[in-house]
Amino acid sequence: MADDVRAGVMASLPPVVSASELAGRDDIVLCDVRWYLDGRSGYDAYLEGHIAGAIWVDLDAHLSAHGTPAHGRHPLPTAESFAASLGSLGIGPDDPVVAYDDLNGTAAGRMVWMLRVLGHDAALLDGGLGSWTGATETAPQVPAAVECPVRAWPEAAFADIDGAAEAGADPAVVLIDARGGDRYRGETEPVDPRPGHIPGAVNVPMTDNLGPEGRFADAATLRARYGAEGVKAAGDANNAVVYCGSGVSACMDALAMERAGLGRPQVYIGSWSQWSHTDRPSGTD
Repeated sequence: MADDVRAGVMASLPPVVSASELAGRDDIVLCDVRWYLDGRSGYDAYLEGHIAGAIWVDLDAHLSAHGTPAHGRHPLPTAESFAASLGSLGIGPDDPVVAYDDLNGTAAGRMVWMLRVLGHDAALLDGGLGSWTGATETAPQVPAAVECPVRAWPEAAFADIDGAAEAGADPAVVLIDARGGDRYRGETEPVDPRPGHIPGAVNVPMTDNLGPEGRFADAATLRARYGAEGVKAAGDANNAVVYCGSGVSACMDALAMERAGLGRPQVYIGSWSQWSHTDRPSGTD
């Protein structure tokens, strides 16, 4: 047993944890962050069955501000709004959080990343709901509200639209598009007004970080994958920017780089949903 556990102090969470690693952790706040691009209700899915004790977190209401074409579909909430949301969910500043969904972490990863950049102890459940073999329930959890202080978003964690453009033009920075290859190449665009990618970006689809059961590849495999694109050593991710369609699934690439020991890249929150509403150039190769 680790010294910190013997001393009664729980170890900090890595960016990704397995269901088995949660055994004995009665201090964890479990968060169900199911959300679907096709418009299905994440809350209805939660009511059909969720991990026992898990609360439901709404991507649109709790983890995003109201989106406009000028800002993208899922801009970050203000620091004040996010603190209020956490408090309403019963999550205080010292409560460790483990989040999950049933779509490879696409939505849950956003919550984990948001918390981790604030220095809050948080992790993604590897494999999501499908990896859970413990108790489940259908009754909703209604947490008691708590006070959660406002913590300013660290500017170093983000890139804006100009920063993303500069990253694509700077050979010292790796700009990563986390969407599927078909959207990156401009072969299809199901949501945004025009296809393509930000010039200079390389494509590292977030789903390719996962195995057939939706679990993350090991750290060595992830290091090799990002190393092939120029993020080779510890700290290299600090010179990387990652984006996706609307700043949600990109957080999974960010967590993967952190899991690989490469550091934490910036996330361009506006992502393609913002870029594609401008007259800025796009790449399709």
